[in-house]
Amino acid sequence: MNSYPAELLVQLAPVMFVAGLDAPPPQSPNPADATKHQDPFALLTARLRDALLSQRKVSIWQPDKSKSFQVLLVDKDIRFPPRKIGLQDDSQYHSPLSPLTPSSPVYPDGLIAPIWIRKHTTLVPSVFVLFLRLFEFPLHNPRSPLDGPDPDREKDREQEERKRDGELASYIASRKKSTNERNMKLTVVLMASRRMLDDPALDARLTFIRKQSGLDARAALFVLSPVSSSELGDFVQSLQQALYEPAVEYYTSHSKRVRRKRNRHTQAVSSYSNPLSPVGHPGTIRPLRPEGWTVRYEYKMACFAEFRGEDEVALKHYQDAYGVLAVMFGSISILPPRTKRWAEAKVLADCINIKITKLYLYNNEHSLALSHHTTHIRKFGDLSRGWGIGEETFEYWSWVTRQYRILAELLEQGTHTTLSLPSHRPAAYNTTLYSSTAQNPSSSRGSTPALEADALRSLGLNPSHALQHPGFYYYMAARCTEMRRERFIIALDIEGMSNSPGFANEKKVDHLVIILELYTKSYELFKKYTPSSPGQSQARLTLWIAYRIGQTYFDSGKFDMAIRFFERIAKTYRRENWDPMLRPLLTTWYACVQQLGDVELSIRLLIEMLGHGVEEADEPGILQEDLLAVLKSTVPSSPDEPLIVDLTGTQPIFDSNVVFWTPEVKVGQPAAFQVSITAPSDVAISDLPFMSLSIRFSDDTLPVVVLRHSDTEVDDSSKVTHVHLGHISKTDTEGVPSTLTTNLRWKQDSTLILSGTFSSEVPTTLKIEELLLTLVEGSWNIQIPMDPRSYRHLTLPTSKWLASLKPLKFIDVKRDESSSVIVRHRPHNVLLSLTHHAPACIDEVYPIVIEVTNADNRELEVTMDLLLQPTEVDDAVNSITLDNERSSGLIKGISFGVLVPGVSSIKTLNLSNTGGAGDRMIDISIQSRVVSRYDSNEDLSKSEMEDVSEILQTLTVPTAKALNVAYDVAYRRPLVERLGLADLRRFEEDFWDEGETGEALVTLRLECAGPWALELQKVVLERQNNDAAKVLEASSDMYDEEDFSTEYIPGDELSGSCRISLQGDAQQAIPGPGTYLVQWRRIHNDGTRGSTSTSVFPLPSLRPPRDGLIGLLQISPVARLHEGLPLTLTIRNNHPTRSASCTVHVEPEPSDGFIVAGLRSGRLPILLPGAEEKILWNLIPVECGYVKLPTIRVIDHRKLINNMGENEVEGQAVKIVDVRLDRRKESVVVESNETEEATKPTNHESNSQEVWGAVLVLP
Repeated sequence: MNSYPAELLVQLAPVMFVAGLDAPPPQSPNPADATKHQDPFALLTARLRDALLSQRKVSIWQPDKSKSFQVLLVDKDIRFPPRKIGLQDDSQYHSPLSPLTPSSPVYPDGLIAPIWIRKHTTLVPSVFVLFLRLFEFPLHNPRSPLDGPDPDREKDREQEERKRDGELASYIASRKKSTNERNMKLTVVLMASRRMLDDPALDARLTFIRKQSGLDARAALFVLSPVSSSELGDFVQSLQQALYEPAVEYYTSHSKRVRRKRNRHTQAVSSYSNPLSPVGHPGTIRPLRPEGWTVRYEYKMACFAEFRGEDEVALKHYQDAYGVLAVMFGSISILPPRTKRWAEAKVLADCINIKITKLYLYNNEHSLALSHHTTHIRKFGDLSRGWGIGEETFEYWSWVTRQYRILAELLEQGTHTTLSLPSHRPAAYNTTLYSSTAQNPSSSRGSTPALEADALRSLGLNPSHALQHPGFYYYMAARCTEMRRERFIIALDIEGMSNSPGFANEKKVDHLVIILELYTKSYELFKKYTPSSPGQSQARLTLWIAYRIGQTYFDSGKFDMAIRFFERIAKTYRRENWDPMLRPLLTTWYACVQQLGDVELSIRLLIEMLGHGVEEADEPGILQEDLLAVLKSTVPSSPDEPLIVDLTGTQPIFDSNVVFWTPEVKVGQPAAFQVSITAPSDVAISDLPFMSLSIRFSDDTLPVVVLRHSDTEVDDSSKVTHVHLGHISKTDTEGVPSTLTTNLRWKQDSTLILSGTFSSEVPTTLKIEELLLTLVEGSWNIQIPMDPRSYRHLTLPTSKWLASLKPLKFIDVKRDESSSVIVRHRPHNVLLSLTHHAPACIDEVYPIVIEVTNADNRELEVTMDLLLQPTEVDDAVNSITLDNERSSGLIKGISFGVLVPGVSSIKTLNLSNTGGAGDRMIDISIQSRVVSRYDSNEDLSKSEMEDVSEILQTLTVPTAKALNVAYDVAYRRPLVERLGLADLRRFEEDFWDEGETGEALVTLRLECAGPWALELQKVVLERQNNDAAKVLEASSDMYDEEDFSTEYIPGDELSGSCRISLQGDAQQAIPGPGTYLVQWRRIHNDGTRGSTSTSVFPLPSLRPPRDGLIGLLQISPVARLHEGLPLTLTIRNNHPTRSASCTVHVEPEPSDGFIVAGLRSGRLPILLPGAEEKILWNLIPVECGYVKLPTIRVIDHRKLINNMGENEVEGQAVKIVDVRLDRRKESVVVESNETEEATKPTNHESNSQEVWGAVLVLP
């Protein structure tokens, strides 16, 4: 920014002149005395100076919108410059800075001089603040507290104060007159002691001073006493707040005045005539054109708006001034090129451009700011071509450099305070929006521009269209300076420019220093703003800038500094394989090394450059010629030590590859390999004196194969040379293996193929570790290690195996790891045999015979691992047992011992299965290990030294049910009389109340379900009585164990039953009070029996149904003719909360075979919940045979009381159950060892159907 006047670039703010705060001279040389007797007003003055001067600093970037001033400390008697020369009211006289004034620096056709800005920022304020001392009469201390006030002294004090106040008001009035001439606001601050603030006469004195001096009534007079620094800061803030509005009014009045002038001038433009002589006529005075006056007025209004803090208004006037100024530059008659006024206008245009850009940035309108700046460069670049200073001149590039540099400096200043740069990360592709648009294109027409914008952003951004960080524009300035230097160098060779003033000034410029400065700033800012990723230390452009810095140091002749940069940059380029960037860097690096005379580094760089090739314009052999010239003209510093040039991480000279024919071989078996070394096609290396090629293997026991160079003729018609190395074995102790010879002079794109075999006696991974080329010239011995698999262009071709030379034929080897071969032990010949009788049965201990046979010719130590896989069967618990070791998962390390050849070993595995049927899977691993033949003192810690083999086999055992069990459960209602709640029998310890629930009859059905016949050895019910159920009797109790053994074939069934008494409130399921224990064993096809197995089947859970109001009918099934037969009907109310009101009706028919003696129709007492009522009849049969019982109905009237109408008297019929047929059944299927059952209710009585049995009447 130093290229432009600072007045045209700084941020304008209201100017405040502060007078009366002059620093007092030192009074005492003794600091202690000065501190002790320091005047409080002197301290107040010093603090005021500091507080006012720290409010706002003059700077170019100042977006702060606070009501603050640019404060200048001036003398109390300062004189303001005159507004016009001559009479103020005479229109023929103008401002000293007007183009119409002959003494003006812009006379006669200038636009705006920086002195005009300087006038309004340093010479003419908007507010004038005057600090004065208020007179205070000396304090009088009375001799005695009893003395009253002295009237004479009070009178003298009043007279003196009035006199001093009058003098003060007169001085203020004189300053008020000078400020009124320029419409400035004058504010007076009177400094007084704290004692004066409490004086009752202070208000009257202040009123007198204000009226006598003519001060305004508002914000014109303040009183300040010595206060602390914090309170003083509050005063300064309040003072600025109070005076900000008058300052804005001051600049507003200036703007109105300038606007009136502009309007008058615009109206007079139509009558303007140009009495000018032709351009360039000597002695001609050219007044300012109307366009120039427009620029002048618009610029002034923009500055006054900027003073007021109205950035939007200032931006509009700056844009208008810039637009008219661009029109003026487009006409040679208005602004002739290369004149003084043309140069001043060009500077003004650049400064207005910076102002507009800055105001855009204040509002975070980054795109508009960059667009205007770019348009400015493009527009004036087009104009420069017409002025004869286009891209081919250094003046043009000097100007463009200034534009980019000032933008970079502006952004740099902004980022130090409030400016936040935009982020230009690519937008994520909205796949959801795209899919919805594709499905419904008619409804998404409005979103099409958004989709297109997202698509364009995803493609990337042009840096010239998006605002970057300041480092980018420093970089652009540096590049433009390089172009400036190139054009200047060209201009040096052209005659006739030596007398040009611009050319003479350009000679004084050190372009390289400027380029280094700009590149350095750009590099530091790129490092600051570029985020580092884990795998990438620096961004690409950052490294490129560092390379340009090194190139500039090289152009400056500072070769050591250039080498420092090249070394650091080359490390990254090598690591990330940036060959196009590394090639020119190495070339420049080599030129630096040549200047410094470092021979060894020159050789290293030349050898590395061989891998990167040469430029298209260079000869292929230029690099080898330079290398040979260096080798022949120099000697090494250490002739006895070879120079090792390590090309690791760089571009190799040769394309080399290693191919093994097979992926793996056995111990002692030869492995065939081929090594191919191909010379580059774009670089000639045929004259390089390679004297030997060494091949080093990964197996340290194998010797290093060395190929010596020999001048044997090579077939020029074929580009492939083949050398057979033979079989490579361990080095014996008597000597070194013979050395082979071949021609080690590679022509362009020629290939040397080495083939051979080698073997290993131990398991390992064999590969070729390193190729070593030795170059010998004179006293130079240079060794170049090479990676056996390296490619110059990072494209890994398919590995090829040379099949024949004539005709030339290759075979593709398509596998990933073709550059190595795995050596493995010979597999062991171990046989595994499994014997078992499938399927297995649930609850059975299932034997599996495992036989391992050593069919090898070596002694083997065999171990076994067993893994029982988890099953998908619910509630299945499986286990395996072997050698007294039991596990539900893994049994590891079962030893079969050492098996000599031909010997077998047998072990029996027992599989136990419970739960449901399904497949059980067992993984069997047989590990065999050769018995060690090595000495115990040898190091056998490596796992590859152990000869271990493994056989894996999975055994699937189908498992089926041996027995199927089903239960039939029948419930009977209790017939015993219910006990009352207060019955003492309820409190006895062994009390069992079955009056609520009744009994359950459980019938067992046991079926032989497996594919094998079974021998049932024992079926017994183990009682497990609980609080709600107990077994009364069971059919299994009638059999003895020794008499029970019976054979059952598949499909046979066995039945058993038990009777269970229930008690309590059966709202929940009652656990079964016992378990059936079944012992059985399998009968094989040969008649043999298996081991005894036990299956457990628990009794089902009991769920007796509940009744509400029920009738129980009891009668004997057999009767005698004409003999009385008692019939009992019990009405029970089992409802927990509702009472019952019942009536009983006997409805005999003429056809009935009984005569009924008893109640025919009647009402029963109210039955409370849990109560019952018995009714007795005596029946006399009158006919023989099966006689049907008479009809008996029980009606419950309580249930329908609420729903009965007037004529409804019937209730709801109560179900009557014949206890002889009382059976409520359900069927339950039970799995072995399970507690969950599948229950299917069957034959439950319907609530609407009654079934009564008949009575057999005998004669």
